[in-house]
Amino acid sequence: MRERHLTRHDIGREDFVNEVWKWKHEYGGTILVQLRRLGASLDWSREAFTMDEKRSRAVTEAFVRLYREGLIYRDVRLVNWDSVLLTAISDIEVDYIDIKEKTLLKVPGYEKPVEFGVLTSFAYPLEGENGEIVVATTRVETMLGDTAIAIHPNDKRYSHLHGKFAIHPFNGRKLPIICDAILVDPNFGTGAVKITPAHDPNDFEVGKRHDLKFINIFTDDGKINSAGGVDFEGMPRFKAREAVTEALQKKELYRGAKNNEMRLGICSRSNDVIEPMIKPQWYVNCSNLAKQALDAAMDDKNRKLEFIPKQYTAEWKRWLENIRDWCISRQLWWGHQVPAWYVKLEDDERKELGSYEDRWIVARDEKEALAEANQKFSGKKFEIYQDPDVLDTWFSSGVFPLSVLGWPDDTNDLKAFYPTSVLETGHDILFFWVARMVMLGIKLGGDVPFTKVYLHPMIRDAHGRKMSKSLGNVIDPLEVINGISLEAELNTSELNLKSIHLEPKCSLSFVEL
Repeated sequence: MRERHLTRHDIGREDFVNEVWKWKHEYGGTILVQLRRLGASLDWSREAFTMDEKRSRAVTEAFVRLYREGLIYRDVRLVNWDSVLLTAISDIEVDYIDIKEKTLLKVPGYEKPVEFGVLTSFAYPLEGENGEIVVATTRVETMLGDTAIAIHPNDKRYSHLHGKFAIHPFNGRKLPIICDAILVDPNFGTGAVKITPAHDPNDFEVGKRHDLKFINIFTDDGKINSAGGVDFEGMPRFKAREAVTEALQKKELYRGAKNNEMRLGICSRSNDVIEPMIKPQWYVNCSNLAKQALDAAMDDKNRKLEFIPKQYTAEWKRWLENIRDWCISRQLWWGHQVPAWYVKLEDDERKELGSYEDRWIVARDEKEALAEANQKFSGKKFEIYQDPDVLDTWFSSGVFPLSVLGWPDDTNDLKAFYPTSVLETGHDILFFWVARMVMLGIKLGGDVPFTKVYLHPMIRDAHGRKMSKSLGNVIDPLEVINGISLEAELNTSELNLKSIHLEPKCSLSFVEL
């Protein structure tokens, strides 16, 4: 994009992947050169890359084994969707900001700031011209996907509406008025809640409890789709927010807006506002895996894992006790492609990939998938297509302590060196990477992948941000070794060197580094 003003979709998957490999061959060894110049004494013969043939084989084997044990499964549920990256992201890739009142924020793809922290009230007309019911929302554009209105069963204000319907003002859809004591607080707002099962986690659960329709109103790039109605189709979601408000005003259904405290989910990589979207994805059931990883660090009699500094043991406990199943599929092109094939039968009514959830076959390669499909669909004509999604990078790198020693083969290295002694890494990826390595290491390798985890402090820039290549606020150690003028360093790294600081309890000064 920066050099040729092209997206990955402009050049296509094959050419895009070729471009990434070209970049890897040209720049991928930079960190190794830096380590050598810094004098790191390492066994360079053991260098490995997570996308090389051996490591890729291990990732595929891990997926297949976990799937066949029932620990990997496919499900249709809400995901954190990034409309800029065009992919689902995990819960821990979402940063939350607290908004106290009406606030204007810059959102990628929008020229002017977008308004957040506002609760908009509007009325739904009741069926048969019998009055109205007022609801409130911080995301008024999602009303295009509403499929019900919920009230508390004991709220006497609405007892006459049990079993009745409201009418959607833009599409005429009948919205059942349902009773739900779990979701609705009769003392909050109007006591009536709009339900958008395909775009809100709480509403998703209500939709399942009451067998409601799930209507997705957004395209993957964050525009209103055909299900949102012809008057709004094609509008970016936050422009649709304004258009829906205006349309409600014209129909005299708008009932005002007020400041509202809220938490807003932001993608840690793209800064896009996360949109809950209903999508089919691959998941890892983490319940038992997390318990084993937690016990490894917390069991006083059989402790296998030690954290340095010790205070991160509490963080480990907090993460693993509150873990949810892990969404491991990504709608990206660079990474290990999901080793699953979809069987499309010749006489299928629905031809789209993934239309029938019982058609997926997980296998180590296409030959193995084809053999299983022939057995499962004997006598039928079909074609198979590999899932275009790739695996979350943390799943791929989660098996690295095993794969780098030759797993899944029972190698001499694996017998001699697994588990290893010490992992040294940043505390910022304690859960992203360390927890995943421990969970997968115990499950697939039979033991923790390392016995000590040394977590180093983080060097941050003048604004308190981590050093990051994507932010451009890093210092190249080769320029420190070889020499560079202060002016040139400031221009290349966007840093105020006087303002670099280390987190508390770090014994190194910047000069010593």
